[in-house]
Amino acid sequence: MKHIPMRKKVLFTIAAMIWATPIYASHPLITDDTNSQGKGRFQLELNTEFSRDRESASGISEVAHGTTASAMLSYGLSDRIDLIAGVPTQWSRLEENGSVTADNSGMGDLTLEIKYRLLENRDKGVSLAIKPGVSIPSGDESKGFGNGKVSGGVMVIATRESKLCSYHVNFGYTRNEYRLADVQNSMRNDIWHASLAAMVNVSSALRAVTDIGIETNSSRTSDIAPAFIIGGLIYGVSDNMDLDLGIKGGLNRAETDTTLLAGIALRF
Repeated sequence: MKHIPMRKKVLFTIAAMIWATPIYASHPLITDDTNSQGKGRFQLELNTEFSRDRESASGISEVAHGTTASAMLSYGLSDRIDLIAGVPTQWSRLEENGSVTADNSGMGDLTLEIKYRLLENRDKGVSLAIKPGVSIPSGDESKGFGNGKVSGGVMVIATRESKLCSYHVNFGYTRNEYRLADVQNSMRNDIWHASLAAMVNVSSALRAVTDIGIETNSSRTSDIAPAFIIGGLIYGVSDNMDLDLGIKGGLNRAETDTTLLAGIALRF
């Protein structure tokens, strides 16, 4: 991802292409959990992310700034099944040696998912879920805010819960399809993801969270798999409202350097 010639061609596509980005677990986590809303219940999540990434090569210094505001609505079709829809709005700016060379904004692709909790052992606090999904082209792929074609994938989710803390493991696969020929030549279609998260109950209202993960590099020019780590807090204002704040850091040069994460979750 952090390869300067590639950035000039598909920077904004890289920022927007991953179909599942706006629909994950309890923000600011990326790793999902097996929890569902409950039959007839809704959850609305409003999240923001502010990223900054710097790279220098051959005397050229590039800084990429990105902002994403996403809205996600989950509905409990049953006690074990959630329907989830989300759409991001994105702003991206690229600076080269201090001069702005690209500045775009727009809506990304609409994502639709179903999370189904397959297995649950309440005595041991262990559960397993599967979450298939698709992205529907609604963004402007010429600006990089979407793939231009229907894409999809599946995530397998495992959760282990106890009174003090909980752990979540994700393994997923995404098949991205692209409409633009230059993007088809520059980006990989098959993306694999693995991540692990932990959530500690600091108090009845406050939870500390951490997340670490890795996935296939979407750029064909690099075989380095982007790896990240997240640290953050989730504060329960009430039974039906959570506020969260976190920071995501890149563990290698293929991942975005830093991203500030903030959000609110409302249940009704």
